[in-house]
Amino acid sequence: MAGLQGKKILVGVTGSIAAFKAAAWVHALVKEEAEVTVVMTRAAARFVTALTFAALSGNRVHVDMFADDPGQLMAHISLGRDADLVLVAPATANTIARLAHGLADDLLATAVLAAAGKPVVLCPAMNSAMYRHQATQENLSRLRDLGYTLVEPDCGRLACGDEGPGRLPEWERVREEILHALTVQDLAGQHVLVSAGPTREPLDPARYLSNRSSGKMGYAMARTAWRRGARVTLVTGPVAQPPPAGVEVIRVETAGEMHDAMMGVRDQATIIVKAAAVADFRPAFRKTRKIKKHQASPSLELAENPDILAELGRTRKEGQVLVGFAAESDNLKEEGRRKLLDKNLDLVVVNDITRPDAGFDVETNQVMLIDREGCRTLPLLSKEQSADAIWDHVLALPPRS
Repeated sequence: MAGLQGKKILVGVTGSIAAFKAAAWVHALVKEEAEVTVVMTRAAARFVTALTFAALSGNRVHVDMFADDPGQLMAHISLGRDADLVLVAPATANTIARLAHGLADDLLATAVLAAAGKPVVLCPAMNSAMYRHQATQENLSRLRDLGYTLVEPDCGRLACGDEGPGRLPEWERVREEILHALTVQDLAGQHVLVSAGPTREPLDPARYLSNRSSGKMGYAMARTAWRRGARVTLVTGPVAQPPPAGVEVIRVETAGEMHDAMMGVRDQATIIVKAAAVADFRPAFRKTRKIKKHQASPSLELAENPDILAELGRTRKEGQVLVGFAAESDNLKEEGRRKLLDKNLDLVVVNDITRPDAGFDVETNQVMLIDREGCRTLPLLSKEQSADAIWDHVLALPPRS
């Protein structure tokens, strides 16, 4: 999946104090090599100048429906028709009402109408009372019925001093909605269950056994599956990653808790991806009080944790796809093949944890994909790019006989 590079994004900016945030969003889109064109309402130009958006986008900014058109481009038609996606941010109550009723009395509304069949993402931003008003809510409901994507506003203190819903959401959340809207929905109808991150096995109230997993790869698998249309449940150990947009998140600490959470969802899932680095062992005895240094033993008795992946392989439903991850330091192909057969998997994703650019807690990965037909090694990619390549491979797996 190519992300936003080369995508033609039409950004509509309306008359809200939050318009200044849209300038930063245009800058972010351009940094990702999207082709950005901005349409402003006349009210928007009272908050941020057209020159600002022209400088940030590198393109002419359109404001007036009846501006001189020396190229005979008919901007009110071509702007929406030529875009891959329309983003209206901030979307005021006035613009929402216009779009909900199909009015074409300004350039932005006309361009959105001309973008029929293209994804349109709206980010409402206004006073809380205006947002909650029945008229606004009915307009928003109508827009949903028409197929528009609405990103719910954040709650908090507004510029007017009121508290409540109406703040423009954070860019990362909106970016995910844009990517979802632009991505082929080839996982639609699938329920994907992903595990991610480490587990922590407590020794006493202050200490635990764990590992270096950051959860980044598992979260990338969950995030890209949602973008591609899947319903996603993510069972995650303790990590510093923000929850992926659109994903149901179940948080756990120990291997036992992860086992129970996975088994509670497995029968609903059509694809299971076990990317978590689950601790193989736990302290045999957990102390309820902190162990003092002078009382501690130099040895630690361990007990074996349940093998979640092996149990999933033994109890899998017919037609269910099961993907495992293997973090190895040597004999990658042999260890991956052994795991594939021993645990009854469809695919094993192996990565070399000795590499500084593909091990724990880095942004890139280079993985080997092993299935029952053979193996191939992907190039060094970002973890999101790796995740998309893995999904491509999963979708191409032959049915099991």
